[in-house]
Amino acid sequence: MMGSALRRGAHAYVYLVSKASHISRGHQHQAWGSRPAAAECAAQRAPGSVVELLGTSYPQDEYSNLTRKVLTRVGRNLHNQQHHPLWLIKERVKEHFYEQYVGRFGTPLFSVYDSLSPVVTTWQNFDSLLIPADHPSRKKGDNYYLNRTHMLRAHTSAHQWDLLHAGLDAFLVVGDVYRRDQIDSQHYPIFHQLEAVRLFSKHELFAGIKDGDSLQLFEQSSRSVHKQETHTMEAVKLVEFDLKQTLTRLVAHLFGDGLEIRWVDCYFPFTHPSFEMEINFHGEWLEVLGCGVMEQQLVNSAGAQDRIGWAFGLGLERLAMILYDIPDIRLFWSEDERFLKQFRVSNIDQKVKFQPLSKYPPMINDISFWLPSENYAENDFYDLVRTIGGDLVEKVDLIDKFEHPNSLEGWDKMAESSPVSPV
Repeated sequence: MMGSALRRGAHAYVYLVSKASHISRGHQHQAWGSRPAAAECAAQRAPGSVVELLGTSYPQDEYSNLTRKVLTRVGRNLHNQQHHPLWLIKERVKEHFYEQYVGRFGTPLFSVYDSLSPVVTTWQNFDSLLIPADHPSRKKGDNYYLNRTHMLRAHTSAHQWDLLHAGLDAFLVVGDVYRRDQIDSQHYPIFHQLEAVRLFSKHELFAGIKDGDSLQLFEQSSRSVHKQETHTMEAVKLVEFDLKQTLTRLVAHLFGDGLEIRWVDCYFPFTHPSFEMEINFHGEWLEVLGCGVMEQQLVNSAGAQDRIGWAFGLGLERLAMILYDIPDIRLFWSEDERFLKQFRVSNIDQKVKFQPLSKYPPMINDISFWLPSENYAENDFYDLVRTIGGDLVEKVDLIDKFEHPNSLEGWDKMAESSPVSPV
């Protein structure tokens, strides 16, 4: 049974399934319909088929779920396109770290990696970060897999272990990350993260501390809400203080002095204790990043057993939407000159306020369809919508759901909308 209706709305938003959602919290963890597109996707997963990506061939298997829409975005590297708003944010953060943190020989303490391949192994994306085998973040419904062993990274943290293993102890990683997600103005299957890691030796951490020579980084005790079982309380408190001071200075650089900040306890598999930073911006509390003291097991496995450290991760789109008043995440992918020229500034710290491109109202579609009794995830539909409608579709919400009492099958009623004129 299939039904559809078209109606016009007065606002630039459209709805498809449960309720309006907010921007993802923390590291921003955590959809698609026509028969030709479905056949295309099925063909990609045919036995013996391969997908070509960034000059490498990957054999397909039952895990493969990349769509052509997502594949066209790989390699765009918006964060490296000069004067793109994401590039501006990256450059402002990089400039701040270069100026504030200098090594012994006057060179920047933090090295920057912004061109690492988004294709990683599942070990890099999950196991290296101590994410359990049964953790929900591994679900096929939430990630883009090339096959059982390779995927598009879900976070820049996928490169942490390799860089630590190479001997680095202070670095920034910037890149595009991929997660299957709902459709609205705040979510997109590709976004960009900036991650930082800093390790300390005993001498570095306790330098300048009274009786620092008598203090230790490690001990064997029990894990608590305040520390890991291998860390001394003195070491954890100093690392936590340095982390929060570093981030406080960073947001002051981005948003200006006098910003009200608060810290919220949270959980990440690869840090403990862990925190989210919220800022009071124009009277509203907004979460801007996640951070914490690195799990010592991760640090040890990478070969830095004599060091302790912190890590943080933030979303570039999240910051750019706040700083530049950009209302819709799809706009970052626009090639419209009216959008791009607004960010061609002579000084990366120059204030920019985005000016809307179109005042046309949206068009709204209602769609009803039968669902299979198994092997269906909501993100499957979102992927299908994005594959067919592209970035014209602004939002999709579930507005009704019915299950026949004599059948395992049911139907969902969806509504999708798009601006009359593309962004």
